[in-house]
Amino acid sequence: MKINNIKVSILIANYNNEKYLDECIKSLKNQTYKNLEIVIFDDASKDESVSKINMYEDIKFIKNTVKKEHGSFNQINAYKKAFELSSGEIIFFLDSDDFFSEKKIEKIIEHFNINDNHQIIFDLPIIKSKDYLKKRKNKKKIIKNFWPYIPPQSCISVRRETVEHMFKMVDFEKFPEIWLDFRIGIFAKYILKNFVIINENLTYYRIIETNVSSKFKFLSQTWWARRKQAHEYIRFFFNKNNIKYKKNIDYFLTYFVNQ
Repeated sequence: MKINNIKVSILIANYNNEKYLDECIKSLKNQTYKNLEIVIFDDASKDESVSKINMYEDIKFIKNTVKKEHGSFNQINAYKKAFELSSGEIIFFLDSDDFFSEKKIEKIIEHFNINDNHQIIFDLPIIKSKDYLKKRKNKKKIIKNFWPYIPPQSCISVRRETVEHMFKMVDFEKFPEIWLDFRIGIFAKYILKNFVIINENLTYYRIIETNVSSKFKFLSQTWWARRKQAHEYIRFFFNKNNIKYKKNIDYFLTYFVNQ
């Protein structure tokens, strides 16, 4: 199959990111790869996001008016609804304050074509903040835990036939601090067992004060609290899927700090 015969769907979850939508959408319109569709789910934004989105042609748009309490559950719902409206063979996830490098989709499709067995591909982010622009490398962990390095949401691409199965496995309204990227990473490692993190920085990942991740400064109290919930998620997920579970050093350290 020729590369350009594969249709791609980019699913965008948006909430109050009016000021970043232009850069996000234009990064897709300017891709070297052209066989794509854009599907945006707006989650009851209170700014002018809807007006901004309506300025663009050839975009599938879902306007949500009812939000749940937790942002993580809203995000999962946004991507599920956008997926239902999509038709591409390869699905790209993109948060609306992030954007793609010009050749990202072309390069990801090349990887999928070369590796027919790969179901999920993670690329690496380029961290964009008001103070710096920095390429992030694939992290190596000093203390071994249950999860690999999981790149941000906007760095995840999945074959269509895998997405529906994945949502069924990770969509449960428990553990509100565990967002979709982490859930996908755990699904990929322990259920699918068929993924790759490519050593290319193809996604601009924006760090701003309104980011959820900004609440979790490294080694802060909130960071440790979320880490505890990550361990609780792992234990729940393992038990739910009959995976052998054993507490490790990272688990004991996390629970000690959270006392």
